Amino acid sequence: MTTDVNAAFVKEKTDQIEAVHEEARRFQERIDRGEVEPIGEDRYRVLTGWDAGETFRVQRDTDGRIAQILGQHGLDTTTGQAALYSTVPTWHGLGTVIPGGTTDIDEVLRLARLDWQVRKVPALYEWEGEIRHHDDRFHTVREDTGRALGAVGRDYTVFQNRRVFEFLQDLTNSFDLVWESAGALRDGRRTFVTVRIPQSIVIDRGGLNDEILLYLAAINSHDGTRQSEWVVTPWRIQCGNTERFATRDAVHRWGIRHTSGALDRLNEARRALGLTLDYAKAFEREENQLVRTELLIDQFHDLVSGLWPLKEDASDLEIASSTRRHDLLDGMFREEAKKLGRTLYTAERTITDYLDHRLKVVPRNLTEDLARAQRALEGTHDDLKSKAHHRLLLLSR
Repeated sequence: MTTDVNAAFVKEKTDQIEAVHEEARRFQERIDRGEVEPIGEDRYRVLTGWDAGETFRVQRDTDGRIAQILGQHGLDTTTGQAALYSTVPTWHGLGTVIPGGTTDIDEVLRLARLDWQVRKVPALYEWEGEIRHHDDRFHTVREDTGRALGAVGRDYTVFQNRRVFEFLQDLTNSFDLVWESAGALRDGRRTFVTVRIPQSIVIDRGGLNDEILLYLAAINSHDGTRQSEWVVTPWRIQCGNTERFATRDAVHRWGIRHTSGALDRLNEARRALGLTLDYAKAFEREENQLVRTELLIDQFHDLVSGLWPLKEDASDLEIASSTRRHDLLDGMFREEAKKLGRTLYTAERTITDYLDHRLKVVPRNLTEDLARAQRALEGTHDDLKSKAHHRLLLLSR
């Protein structure tokens, strides 16, 4: 069994597009089952499955019935065409597809419409007919279109697309990698490039044969809201949704802030990412160790209690919340065990799925979307995932 989330995503999108009428009939059923939720103005968000977190909108006919369902690709189209290069066709049918790909970064930048520069310019405002400069505030602007991308501070340093992506060229030369995809999102505020790691991870060879395809993605930001980062992920980025999934499901990440001198650390990043293949091998060994070890339901409950311990003076509300979490995780584990068996590997998959897709975010001063994005960026639950992984490894020994 090969786990290729990209193929699953493309198939799902293609099926949606080709079966609009059937999808419209089932649409309300998905809402009723809690798989899709409305977020306003005929826009919806998927809550379960491969494309959890994806947003889309519907077009309705004059009678108010659903006539078409449109995925939100989020690609930059300010130059008249979608800014995307890919080695395989995309679900949305946009971009330049080069079967077999290329190994030349300049060709990738040209085909992906990323061969433009960004400049930082002073922020100005008008006061009583006079144009004044707002001290310590600047805008990042695309030089090819003049479009403002974001408001930044004096210390913000622009990272040009080529500079962020070019050090991956060494890896493509050393490991015979091919640029899989590249493009720009949200008018150029976010840019990305993806290469596939040739060695996949196979969990339980001869048994589950769960093969995980891995990609190495470099993601740049020009709007001042995010750092530049490099992630090892099962997703090939081809749109705004898959860019979000790539960071959400990253198994390894490395990032730098947009500050002066930060790009000097690219050599450090190159060394870290050059170890990716070794990291993948070690990860495969550990996961196979987990898949070969059985786990009792009581042991799974002990794991959950250890990850989310209750204080002795816990309130009734905290106790009730803990009980609901235990019940949900128990059900998820039992369901997953029907496919994978009651193993440590199943327990890890259950915990990861809960943290990534089921855990409710209750922000104090942010919308839920922003809170989830901030949680993914800051790796809020990485410590819990790591703790669960290490505790399960101890059980396997």
